[in-house]
Amino acid sequence: MIDNEKVEEIFLTLEEKLEKTLNVLKDEFASIRAGRANPHILDKLQVEAYGGMSPLNQLGNVSSADARCLVISPWDKSLLKAIEKAILASNLGINPTNDGNVIRLVFPDLTEERRKELVKQVRKMGEDSKVAVRNNRRDAMEALKKMKTAKELSEDESKNCEQDVEKSVAESIAQVDKIVAAKEKELLTI
Repeated sequence: MIDNEKVEEIFLTLEEKLEKTLNVLKDEFASIRAGRANPHILDKLQVEAYGGMSPLNQLGNVSSADARCLVISPWDKSLLKAIEKAILASNLGINPTNDGNVIRLVFPDLTEERRKELVKQVRKMGEDSKVAVRNNRRDAMEALKKMKTAKELSEDESKNCEQDVEKSVAESIAQVDKIVAAKEKELLTI
């Protein structure tokens, strides 16, 4: 009576979506600067180059010179102005220094006010991730309900599957909370 393949597919899809949600959250957190110069804050930066938009990391090397300075070394020196323009337009709050060969980004120390703003931003991203996790739960529950309505699952089997979905979702939400707490601690203790 039970269609194991369909149930497995529902759980596989749920697990993939939950994992993807956590990875997106981690990627977003990597782009939040926490006082240290982290090359990942430039990962989403798009530069107008060669008639189109290109990610900065495809146009040159980005490295940490020290704890508070990033150095961008473009492979094509003619892109220095375009990279500088993209950084200024990016809302990073950092002024680039162009010496004709490389661009340096010096990160100022975070003020207490800026730290609190970043913590609010982190919490909002965490809430958005929890909403995504709950939406994934809803999708899985609806799929299970359809199977139950179509008599592909018995009442007991349906309840067991729903409990398994709830368990997976609770674990994901706990992971989101853990990731958010770690990022908050990082922001407040630097």
